[in-house]
Amino acid sequence: MVVGGGGREHALAWKLAQSPLVTRVFCVPGNGGTATLAKSANMPMLPVDVSGITRFALVQGVGLVVIGPETPLALGMADQMREQGLRVLGPGQTGAQLESSKVWAKELMQAEGIPTAPAQVFRELAPAQSYLEQQPLPVVVKVDGLAGGKGVTVAHTHAEAIQAVEAALGGKFGSAGQQVLVEAFLVGEEVSLLALTDGDTLYPLVPTQDYKRLGAGDTGPNTGGMGACAPVPWMTGELVGRVEREIFTPLLAGLKRRGIDYRGVIYAGLMITPEGDPFVMEFNCRFGDPETQVILPLLDSCLLELSLACAEGRLGQVPVPVWQSGWAATVVIASGGYPGEFIKGYPVRGLDLAEATGALVFHGGTRRERNQTFTDGGRVVHITGCGATLAEALEQSYLGVKQVGFTDAYYRDDIGWQLQGR
Repeated sequence: MVVGGGGREHALAWKLAQSPLVTRVFCVPGNGGTATLAKSANMPMLPVDVSGITRFALVQGVGLVVIGPETPLALGMADQMREQGLRVLGPGQTGAQLESSKVWAKELMQAEGIPTAPAQVFRELAPAQSYLEQQPLPVVVKVDGLAGGKGVTVAHTHAEAIQAVEAALGGKFGSAGQQVLVEAFLVGEEVSLLALTDGDTLYPLVPTQDYKRLGAGDTGPNTGGMGACAPVPWMTGELVGRVEREIFTPLLAGLKRRGIDYRGVIYAGLMITPEGDPFVMEFNCRFGDPETQVILPLLDSCLLELSLACAEGRLGQVPVPVWQSGWAATVVIASGGYPGEFIKGYPVRGLDLAEATGALVFHGGTRRERNQTFTDGGRVVHITGCGATLAEALEQSYLGVKQVGFTDAYYRDDIGWQLQGR
């Protein structure tokens, strides 16, 4: 079972279904793409229906549950399922605080000596304002809890920073904004490094770079991600080794010291400084979206085997992941107006033509009705291309993108620009 309904979950279901051991993949709720995927069946249940989904998994005799989004993890879905004897890829509620509480994650990093930006926590406006007025610019304001990717402000003026704190403490993000983190701004280049772990053994996945801003040249508002590329050429084996030693190893030790049995994915959003030192900007407790759409096409190993080994606490007994040579790039086609308000329900054309180019088409915000696909979310489809070079992967991706159309469709035409020529 794959819990969730975005492009990440379509990619997970697609990869898991490739295993000869898999007879059926239940996608809860799934989307228009998983509706037509071989071996796949959509189940129209809300991902936050922890008890209902757990009961369904038990009745169906599900052999593995992969939880995609952060909210069910933060609600304790993995805990409830494990109590019922189900095998789950995803941390329990306490471990999911790595993502669901930025304050908890920061305090853990500080306690374990994990390199991260200096920060202070505030629950009231007056002390936050006094502190902010003394800080160099830009400065970063983060709400503590889950805010759908909208809880981080990079403020370039003190007024903007104070306004962000005021909005959070004033209830804009509900309970997620009851406390805020004011953090120093890190300079360097961003990279995402995900890893599978059973709490003892940890296997890093291929490094990725995603493109969060809506507009070309990394301009405009933050989104859930408008595209991604893998691998990242300057993220060398030596640098990945440093991240393992300086970040992942002390993190696992710290989780274990706190009695947390963490089985799932750790996503480290990193800043590599001009001196080449890795710092953690954030941790997530699940596969990234759209990073998953470029990681899994490059994975030569069996995702089911790796996931089961994590769930069962025996990751060290299976071989390290094997990767294909070459590159993968994904481009998101979004609804006009995203990440703000947008209209749903437009027919989507050309998906079969995109697949005919050889590109992989992962659905995000779509639904299937009367043998027709309609838009049903902000990030509608993710078109992934693969190739021997980044240029080839991007060429295949954009060739596929050009086949797809719907009213007010929007995509960035410069995904991969930071990596081109490197």
